[in-house]
Amino acid sequence: MHGPDSGPLTGSTGEQIRLPFVLMRGGTSKAVFLTGSVLPEDHGGRDAAILSLFGSPDPRQVDGLGGADLLTSKLAIIDPPTRSDADLDYTFAQVSVAQPVVDFDINCGNISAAVGAYAVDEGLVTPVAPVTSVRIHNTNTGRVLVAEVPVIDGVAAVEGNHVVHGVPGTGAPIALDFGQTAGGITGSLLPTGREVDVLDTAIGPIRATIMDLANLTVFFTAADVGMAGTEGPEDFSEGQMAAIEAVKKAAAELLGIATDGLTPVPAVVSPSADYTNYTTGGPVGSDQVDLIARVVGGRPAVPHKAYPGTLAACTGVAACIPGTTVHGVAGQQRDGEIRIGHPCGVMPVQVDVTPDGSDWTVDRAVFHRTARRLAEGTALIRRSSVSGVTGS
Repeated sequence: MHGPDSGPLTGSTGEQIRLPFVLMRGGTSKAVFLTGSVLPEDHGGRDAAILSLFGSPDPRQVDGLGGADLLTSKLAIIDPPTRSDADLDYTFAQVSVAQPVVDFDINCGNISAAVGAYAVDEGLVTPVAPVTSVRIHNTNTGRVLVAEVPVIDGVAAVEGNHVVHGVPGTGAPIALDFGQTAGGITGSLLPTGREVDVLDTAIGPIRATIMDLANLTVFFTAADVGMAGTEGPEDFSEGQMAAIEAVKKAAAELLGIATDGLTPVPAVVSPSADYTNYTTGGPVGSDQVDLIARVVGGRPAVPHKAYPGTLAACTGVAACIPGTTVHGVAGQQRDGEIRIGHPCGVMPVQVDVTPDGSDWTVDRAVFHRTARRLAEGTALIRRSSVSGVTGS
């Protein structure tokens, strides 16, 4: 933020507390950006302040900065780097719209692009034209990703010809490489050591691939949960949602992690096919994509209206590894570009993977997003929302 902050929740205006913020779009998402120093150090006070800032829980988030949607109820907390190989620490928070919950067990690739642009604009890195590399330590996964940010006149470029399906207009392309993020949650790209596991779920045995790159994800085919795979976000039935949740729960149990978190993120994959773009109503042809993917997430769980950047990187890598469920629907192994069909269009990912004994090494997992600073200023949260919380 511009200018010094005054410490954790110390600035006030009567019954309200002032928080300096920046609002940024990254890819198909939006997030509020805060410096970590303005939030309480204890988790209870921190989460209470975040919920008040966003106006959660409330389906409209009318009393806060939230956008009443999974993709626009996001927070990026920026701190000085705690690693010598990074330029900054970035903690992502998914703020529930309808529940009093803030989740930190997941990263957002779209917002990661905005973090790169933010770092350039805030002077957290020395801007170098035409492109500045920003090394981002994502604390959620404990891994460093690299953003290549176009720079003009010392700031992050906005104008450009790059198209992100699901975002109006065009912008300057920011390249994000998640190639070095494997094993951030579990310590291994393939946490079970297998390309496919047969999960014992409430709907019967399901073949699934569990992969830990960018975000911990469980991939399974649309047919196995009663879907065609081309459904739009409003077409999921209650039965399909229950089946997806059953797979996610079984994967979490296999990994020995909490079953009520956001991970492993459930991703439904299917072979290329014709379908309708959710945002434009226009056609997406089967010849434009290598596979189709749909994602469910959030609290409560809802179908995504686009596709998370982190899952795009993970999906692209899985598509290149024989034996995975993703490779099974994408066809033959191919390094290079994997085109993922999602509700709003097509998302290409550039992938390089190499065999490493019984494992795989990911040399590159790159996708491009655009980002733009939308607003900057001071937000006000109710003092009563954090009164009585330790450290507030």
